[in-house]
Parts: sequence; structure tokens; C-alpha cells
Amino acid sequence: MLQIHNSLTRRKEPFTPIDPHHVRMYVCGMTVYDYCHIGHARVLVVFDTVFRHLRATFGDDHVTYVRNITDIDDKIIRRAAENGEPMAALTERFITAMHEDADALGVLRPTLEPRATGHIDDIVAMIAELEQRGLAYRADNGDVYYDVSRFPDYGQLSGKRLEDLRAGERVEVEAAKDDPLDFVLWKAAKPGEPAWASPWGPGRPGWHIECSAMSGRCLGDHFDIHGGGLDLQFPHHENEIAQSQGCGGRFVNYWMHNGFVRVDDEKMSKSLGNFFTIREVLARYDAEVVRAFILTSHYRSPLNYSDVHLDNARGALTSLYTALRGLPQAAAAEDELYTARLHAALDDDFNTPEALTVLFDLAHEINRLRASDPARAAALGATLRTLGGRLGLLQRDADAFLQGGAEEGLDAEAIEALIAERNAARQARDFTRADAIRDELSAAGVVLEDGAGGTSWRR
Repeated sequence: MLQIHNSLTRRKEPFTPIDPHHVRMYVCGMTVYDYCHIGHARVLVVFDTVFRHLRATFGDDHVTYVRNITDIDDKIIRRAAENGEPMAALTERFITAMHEDADALGVLRPTLEPRATGHIDDIVAMIAELEQRGLAYRADNGDVYYDVSRFPDYGQLSGKRLEDLRAGERVEVEAAKDDPLDFVLWKAAKPGEPAWASPWGPGRPGWHIECSAMSGRCLGDHFDIHGGGLDLQFPHHENEIAQSQGCGGRFVNYWMHNGFVRVDDEKMSKSLGNFFTIREVLARYDAEVVRAFILTSHYRSPLNYSDVHLDNARGALTSLYTALRGLPQAAAAEDELYTARLHAALDDDFNTPEALTVLFDLAHEINRLRASDPARAAALGATLRTLGGRLGLLQRDADAFLQGGAEEGLDAEAIEALIAERNAARQARDFTRADAIRDELSAAGVVLEDGAGGTSWRR
């Protein structure tokens, strides 16, 4: 049975969907004013892996995955003004870029991808209900705020107490608020900013209310899983609970949060000069290598980004593709033992490091049997590809992976020509020239592998 560590209860729990035949999951997506960074890559890959395993467990058509887009926000407005471009043009450009990055990382598209600007009516209706229930008030500056003091369970997700927050937490101080912990639901229009009509005058939504309104519209008021980065646990997800439960009833059964990304054991920050966009990373590393690197750490653990760790991930992925290389075609199959092991790993709170161990054990067995039992090796190769697909890995041609990825240096045609020259030198017993060619290729990062079927190569 699938077990999920629930951030709300702080323990691992058996997963029981509200509807036994359909799982509903919501994950906080991107605010589209810039290119996605490596922290976003982790959110995309982690919850894509969750989505894949839920589909494998419950069926492709029995999982609804919603990942929203925030396309109205202070940062978006500022960036559009700095660029001198319409806000819609800015957000469309970065939504396209986000999809390109996610596609490169092998991330499946979510079932639904709502945008905040497409749900203004739902947002306004929710704020109006909170006001009617006495949980929201209009301030003198025209903004509408949530009254945190009227929600007794505030802090249940993060474990924070109102008294401690008031005493020690840094909170935004706004004179219009009744309490410094109150947060904005609706922002009154300012000159030159986009605005929509509302009972409180023209304005735009606050950030937190967007997700409560969109998740409720797409999945209903009560659904199974809500996920996002650990940085969103407080205050964003805490505020979502206050808003959604403030409108009545249960909100989410299981909360999931992935850990932070660090760079060479330091917090990722533009000010420290260790901030990387996905595009910058993909310019240096194959996208599947980046995905494999992300999966080497349990999703709740910190992920330390470094060239060493990415190089290690590339080596690990190379070993898996090397095991698949040259295997005869076999019908798609799933070896029961390895399949059960991989499912057990992912059922244990999506333990991807343990799932990768299953793939490496499979590769070891394939290599052991390759010569003595090629039919069995081919069948296990089919299993390796199938189980790799559960993690979004190993779906390419082995040679395409092993021989690709070099934008500089020798191309495939030049390498093949040198191999042909080396083979001719060996036939002529000119071993000095043959060894020189091997050294030349090695210096270019090309590994030759001589076998009964001839010479193969990889980068």
C-alpha cells in the first residue's frame, strides 16, 4: 500500500483516496515573470514522478493532476514595466519557456493547468464568502484582508503559533491591517496596473487566494494531495488552509513538500552568484542526466547541486544505457520480482533512490547474462526500460544517449571515420597508429569498446 509522509500530521500514513477510483492532486506551479530555475526543476520532476506512480497504481484515467500558473502578481507587473512590454506578452513568453524546460526534463503535462487570470470570478466569489463569514474585512486603503485571529487553527501545517509569530517572526507591517499577520486577499487598483471589477472596487487578487480558488474549481472543496516546495509551507499553504477551510469543511488530506535545493552546500541565491536557470544547466548537461540527478535524493531531503553530483548522475545513467546497448529486441515485459521491488520503493513515500537501486540491480543482471543467456538478458532489458519509464528515464535509444551530448569537439561522423581508420590500421598490424587513434579519441572524451561484433563507442 502506498504510504505518504503527510506534512500536516508530520508522519507517514497509508494513502486512501477520497474516491477509491480517482485520485486528485494539486501542486503550486510557477509565477511566470522569468525563466524557471533549478529549484523549479525539482518541483516539476518530483511531482511528475508522483503523478507517474499514481497513474501506474490507479490507472492513467483515474488521476487528475492540477498545476496552476500565477500570471498576475507584483513581480510580473514590475518586470513588464521594466521591459516596456504588455503583461500578457511577458507571461505568454515565460509560459512557453516553462513548457519547453519541463518537456526537456521529461515532465508530463498536468491534466489541468489553470491560470489565475482565468479564475477571477471564482476568486471574487471566495473572498465574498469569507467576508460574509466574518473572516475578511476591507481596510481603509481599499485592500481586503483575511483576519487571521478569526481562524483558530491557523498554524496547523507549519506548527507555528500566532503568539510566537507576533513575538518573533518578521512579518510585513501595513498600517491598514488590523493585525500584522493578516494577509491580503484583494488589492485595490493602482494607476497603470491591471484591474478587474469586484464588490470592493477595481483591483486584483492577492497571491494566496488564487490557489484556494483554482484548486476548489478544478478538484472540489476537498481533495487528496496538495504539493509544492518546502518554501511554500509557510505562509502560502498555511494561508490556503485558512481561506479554504474558512469557507467550510475539510480541504486537503495529504500535504507533500519537497526539500530545498542547495548549491555546493550553500543556499541558492542570486546575491551569492550561485543561481542557475534550468536553461543554463541544460546547456552543460543532458536533460535526462539532470532528471536522474534530481531523483538520486529523496524528495523530502535537501538536494545539493554541484558539478560533481551531476557528473555522478551522468555516469550512473551511462551505466544503465550501456546495459541496454546492443540487446536483441524483446517484447515489452515486466519481470515480477524487479517490478514488485520498484513498486515497493515508490510506495514507500516515493523513495526514488531505492527505486534507482532496483534499476542498477537489473542492469547488473543483464550484464551478467548478456553472453550466457541473451534471451533472458533481452527480456530483462525490456523490464529495465519499462521500469525506467516509471521514473521518466531510459526511453531513448541507447546509442543516441551514449553517443550524443557533445556540442563541441568531434561529431559522430568524424568519430566513425577515425574508428574505420583504426580498424584498417589494426588489420595492417600498424598498432602504433591504431593506439594513437584510440588516444586521440580518448582525449576527445570518446570511449571505444571492442567486442566480437566490432567496435562501438560512447562519449
